[in-house]
Amino acid sequence: MVELSDPAGLVRRAVGPGPAVRTLWGTATPSSPLTPPEARVIAAAVPSRRREFAAGRACARAALEELGHHDWPLLPGPRREPLWPDGVVGSISHCPGLAVAVAARSADTLAIGIDVETDAPLPADVVGSVMDAGEADAIERLAVQDAVTPWGRLLFSAKESVYKAWYPLRHEWLGFEEAGIELSTNGTFLARIRRADTAPLPRAVSGRWARGNGVVVTALVLPAARAAGASTG
Repeated sequence: MVELSDPAGLVRRAVGPGPAVRTLWGTATPSSPLTPPEARVIAAAVPSRRREFAAGRACARAALEELGHHDWPLLPGPRREPLWPDGVVGSISHCPGLAVAVAARSADTLAIGIDVETDAPLPADVVGSVMDAGEADAIERLAVQDAVTPWGRLLFSAKESVYKAWYPLRHEWLGFEEAGIELSTNGTFLARIRRADTAPLPRAVSGRWARGNGVVVTALVLPAARAAGASTG
């Protein structure tokens, strides 16, 4: 587990090198206000939703600054997905105590999905809707090796990360049952998309997970074809 002295390192451990990563921990107030268009779209929400929206957007704005985009109004799309500038891919997530945003240039990165969750067991009434029998059996075997890590929560989070990488490319729903997850104790996971057509995503993609500071983090960062070819050549 990552120590409290290095909270941002927890997220970087899941994301890996490359993309811009920004985090906001605890109850810190975002240093940059919402842009007027962002403020308008969230004005009717309850205060807790406005706070988490502002925290996520503050992280995203800081990540975009690193990529050369200044004061970009990051508005939500049809399924509340953030609409990044042309030439940028990214992902935002938040849970109690943490907001995070990850962004990269699309010339280098095909898709990004990140999810953060409270480090706690998955509620029993959610388990059946998230995992199939094979995944449930695998979770039980992992729990024998490590009874402390919330494997069910990690599996749920990994599926959320897959969806966040999938939707901006396909603009269509991907159900929990359509993403099979294999978790490993070494901080990685394998996701298999259970569809005949997954383009431009590969059918099998690998991601990373990390745990610490009271949260679990999962992330998929998929290189663009040009970058992937360069790295394997």
